[in-house]
Amino acid sequence: MIEKIILDYLKAKMTEPAYMEEPKDPPAEYMRIELQGASVVDHVKSAVITVQSYGSSMYRAAQISHQMVEHMLSSVECKEIAKCSLNSEYCFTDTETHRYRYQAVFDIVYF
Repeated sequence: MIEKIILDYLKAKMTEPAYMEEPKDPPAEYMRIELQGASVVDHVKSAVITVQSYGSSMYRAAQISHQMVEHMLSSVECKEIAKCSLNSEYCFTDTETHRYRYQAVFDIVYF
């Protein structure tokens, strides 16, 4: 499961915690991973993954996101990941909860 691979990778690389679902009592700063879509063509798997970075301020959310992007672009060091490219990264403040958040979208090819 690509989400679990990414989750484990980010947990090992980042100081902020990472989750696959919204924590019951979320910390001020964390990341949340979501699978947006996946496909298989000629036995090659690909996925679109989003990572939402939450911060105690807009600046911290941006810092966490930018650091996470750098790590994600190096995720090809994982034996299961053949390619990881950044599709987009943008401010994505949660209007419902008013928490500062950035979102990055990645296109991943994996085995």
